Amino acid sequence: MHRIDVRKLADESKFNRFHALVLFWGVLILIIDGYDLAVVGAALPSIMKGMGVDAAQAGFMASSALFGMMFGAIFLGTLADKLGRPLMISICVFLFSGFTAAAGLTNDPITFSITRFIAGLGIGGVLPVVAAQMAEFAPVKIRARLVTLVFAGYSVGGILVALIGKQLIEAYGWPSVFFAALLPVALIPFILKTMPESMPFLIKKNRDAELRKIVKRLAPSYPLQEREQFLVPAEDKAHDAPVRHLFHDGRGFSTVMIWIAFFFGLFMVYALSSWLTKLMAMAGYSLGSALTFVLVFNIGAMIGAVLGGWLGDKFNIKYVLVAFYAVGAISLTLMGYTKSTELLFPLVFVVGASTLGTQLLAYAYASEFYPISIRSTGVGLASGIGRMGAILAPILIGGLVALKLPLEQNFMAIGLAGLLGMIAVTFINHRLCASAHHHDATKEIEPTDIAAGARA
Repeated sequence: MHRIDVRKLADESKFNRFHALVLFWGVLILIIDGYDLAVVGAALPSIMKGMGVDAAQAGFMASSALFGMMFGAIFLGTLADKLGRPLMISICVFLFSGFTAAAGLTNDPITFSITRFIAGLGIGGVLPVVAAQMAEFAPVKIRARLVTLVFAGYSVGGILVALIGKQLIEAYGWPSVFFAALLPVALIPFILKTMPESMPFLIKKNRDAELRKIVKRLAPSYPLQEREQFLVPAEDKAHDAPVRHLFHDGRGFSTVMIWIAFFFGLFMVYALSSWLTKLMAMAGYSLGSALTFVLVFNIGAMIGAVLGGWLGDKFNIKYVLVAFYAVGAISLTLMGYTKSTELLFPLVFVVGASTLGTQLLAYAYASEFYPISIRSTGVGLASGIGRMGAILAPILIGGLVALKLPLEQNFMAIGLAGLLGMIAVTFINHRLCASAHHHDATKEIEPTDIAAGARA
């Protein structure tokens, strides 16, 4: 009986239609996810006017989704390793689409905040699951690129809000941008039908027929016979208590460092998403110019994420991530001292690439660091704990703005988070990275060679 190591098979596969399908779903789901998160920012002035709420109440309403994201990333990411990924992705799509639309029906801040909290559960929950899904099936040579490409969809969602939000709100009122979020619910049957299940999950559940279909699509040239035993390395086997396994095999310290890196990465991202417009206005720019800076920031984030993924595949992804955090810290500090508009636009582009782009690359690194069986759990917990940085950032930077400090000090405070994130990544033990064990499989291997290796 042939024994087939499915992780080795995925690592050494060539990009084909099957990979393209996983990539398509990942990008599309995160575009929708990014839209649902950014929609409040576009509608907030109209909501404040319509509901008659002040800035403090509006801040609480906007942050309610962030609290939901924290819990969603921690609990739904972990559940995906127990219930299966297509089912959990579908549940998350239902939560963030259905309850974002429901927020458009509300008339008071409390009900609005409750619906946004529930939507946040889905927004936060789907991120680690989609990252784990792409990382599992992607060929090892282009894995970081594909994972960061998926996360670039998140920025596209934010840009989509910036482009269509203003027109929809002016024509049909603020609820219209929320009602538009209901459309993706129609995708759920297609996700359940076409999204592949995690291979260690299928092995654990003894669902060999489904596994054979995936293997045929993953590696069409592999000579499958009548009877094979599918297996994964010991560290990739599905566990009943995946959270505990984040601290096994010497991973504990590195897991905590990943959490700290996520905390400071998300701190930078949400400090800027909340206060960049206001800080640029404080520097003397009009609202139109300030919103253009936000657009340039998001374009920089997309290009930074894809570039980071490409560099991560070519070189050691850990050191690429360290460099990105360092560039973020330096470029943010320079923001406060740059007075020329011509220089400021390219600098904002670099800031986007090295803050949001860095965080998207951090997701790719975390999804490579953990074995397949605890990947959703590992990325989910890092994302959930990091979300505390996202919640604290608007409050802390808001406090600094209220103190009327010089503009440079506000940007230096955000840049300090980049420096601390860089230090945390430096302390991660890359030798424990799951993908590092297999990164020497960069040359093309024929099916006969795979079979020989799988019979070990």
